[in-house]
Amino acid sequence: MSTPIKLTEFSHGAGCGCKISPAVLEKIIGNAGNPFKSPQLLVGNNTKDDAAAYDLGNGEVILSTTDFFMPIADDPFDFGRIAATNAISDIYAMGGTPLMAIAILGWPINILPPDLAAQVIEGGRKACSDAGMPLAGGHSIDSPEPIFGLAVTGRVSKENLRQNASAEAGCQLFLTKPLGIGVLSTAQKQKKLLPEHAHIARDLMCKLNTVGAELAQIPAVTALTDVTGFGLLGHLIEMSEASQLLAQLRFDAVPVIPEVRAYLAQGCIPGGTERNFESYGKHVSSLNDEQKAILCDPQTSGGLLIAVRPEGVEQVATLLQRHNCEVAIIGELLSYHDGKRVIVE
Repeated sequence: MSTPIKLTEFSHGAGCGCKISPAVLEKIIGNAGNPFKSPQLLVGNNTKDDAAAYDLGNGEVILSTTDFFMPIADDPFDFGRIAATNAISDIYAMGGTPLMAIAILGWPINILPPDLAAQVIEGGRKACSDAGMPLAGGHSIDSPEPIFGLAVTGRVSKENLRQNASAEAGCQLFLTKPLGIGVLSTAQKQKKLLPEHAHIARDLMCKLNTVGAELAQIPAVTALTDVTGFGLLGHLIEMSEASQLLAQLRFDAVPVIPEVRAYLAQGCIPGGTERNFESYGKHVSSLNDEQKAILCDPQTSGGLLIAVRPEGVEQVATLLQRHNCEVAIIGELLSYHDGKRVIVE
């Protein structure tokens, strides 16, 4: 009887934890010269948003994004579904609806059998189907490690487009999924994850952030982003900087997967956690070890971070409950003068 192939053993990184660190990424793209500028391009890379946005001139905006990574799950179908769900999330995080996707596949064809790659694609197709769109094609290469993801096209009405830079002082901050996916994924890679915990991260990562399209229709929702590889701290700082605000975060209100703290005690901390802190730590008030491990934990297909004016809090909470999302108010946005971008209480 052959031993089952575990995809996570064929990659040095896992999910969004294998992202290039923000500090290094800034060196790569921070001095890109003078790129071609189009008046129709409403959102590019300047505000570190989740997708590019192009104005069609008729009240409609086209959204375009891509996301791919190395295996975060041993099962090929789960890997494909998680990677696709993560990529599709960027459209929802802009307030949009996905229209179609094309696949991005890298596969070590001399190491892993092609039928496993087919299962990865099927997992991606399942996520696309759940999002109500076709997987319309793609591109593949022979690569040293397995890679999968999507390039996704979506749409949103111009009035419902939401960005990092549109948050306002006084807004309450919601988070729709608990943190700790990176910790559980690391526990799996270190072979410390208990069998009864194997489904926890998978189920969270396979949950589509469809609620984003409805949230954007609420005028009191001023800004949206999804929490992925840079951790809650990184994505909150990006929103705060883009909107020129200060974020006050209540650590005890931040939802965390219950099993996570036991794995932290066993040393299951992703490498991306330290990279995130090195990139963003200077912008936050002092953190203890637990706060750092949780707030900087790289998420894959994480939840939405939502900025909501006070008058919209009840409506947003009701909508999140209807979608079976976490309903957690984790802090608020305040006027910024100088100093740190995030204060953790």
